[in-house]
Amino acid sequence: MKTTSLWIFAVLFVLLAGANELFPENFKVVKGNGAVTLTCGTKNDGDVIWKFSGGSLDALLNYSVDKDTQNLILSEVETPMLGEYSCWRGGEMISSTNLLEEEEESEEEGYFNCSAKSYDCSFTCDWTRFKETKYTKDTKDTKVRLGLGHDCSEGKKSCNWVTSHQLVNGRFQFEISHSVSPYAEESTMLEVTAEAIIHHSFLRKTKRFYLRDIVQPDSPKIVRYQETDHHLHVTIDPPSSWSTPHSFFRLEHEIEYILRDNSENQTSSSPLIPKKISQLRVRSRDALVHSHWSQWSRWKNVTY
Repeated sequence: MKTTSLWIFAVLFVLLAGANELFPENFKVVKGNGAVTLTCGTKNDGDVIWKFSGGSLDALLNYSVDKDTQNLILSEVETPMLGEYSCWRGGEMISSTNLLEEEEESEEEGYFNCSAKSYDCSFTCDWTRFKETKYTKDTKDTKVRLGLGHDCSEGKKSCNWVTSHQLVNGRFQFEISHSVSPYAEESTMLEVTAEAIIHHSFLRKTKRFYLRDIVQPDSPKIVRYQETDHHLHVTIDPPSSWSTPHSFFRLEHEIEYILRDNSENQTSSSPLIPKKISQLRVRSRDALVHSHWSQWSRWKNVTY
């Protein structure tokens, strides 16, 4: 069985709409009411002052500062303690870290989905924000980034993350380039990881799939219908976004039509259908791997 090695490279394009803050450069995730240690990121050249959300730490409980390392130790993190921590010396901020709480991963499929219109060099992924969190229902505090490959799914710093701006309908959309050969059988799954921050809640989700499993062609085009002795012959063209050559990337089509006599709906996988119909429409899918069906084309009135 012929296979091809994969070299998955960076996410190249992001579809942008509206304004949205970037993913924070430094953040730390805590589980439940666990403990966490925050470092200042500087040599011990003297004492530092830690601030929480730009103010003092006086309102916080369960914290201490290590005199030797100047690390801030939070022994039991509660919800009011989530947010931005910064360390200062001589009126200058040295570093800052956003403290987030890990959100339990939901089994729902609505958050993160990917699809491809063909076997060409890219596919898209959509992230739909939480339906609700215990922090906020407002989408303006939502930040999402997406990465491709093992480094991202394993949370390594070498991951090439891309941050998307939020679309008006609450989704974040990413276009991802890949180097999967369309002419060889896939042997390695694509691995896509999304991370989302909603206010002070953090969620990570990874999906693994073959490209062939997410292919859904655009709707095909009805070129013409011609009368024969006993039937109509329907000619259908693949969508312009479908992979070429079409002789190699074959599509199978399904025709739905409405009979004139009784307004009954019927379907056919043959291009030959009854003459006495009032309307027809078509859809397509990969003929070899039986991918997802495309959306139906618009109904076309039949006149002759």
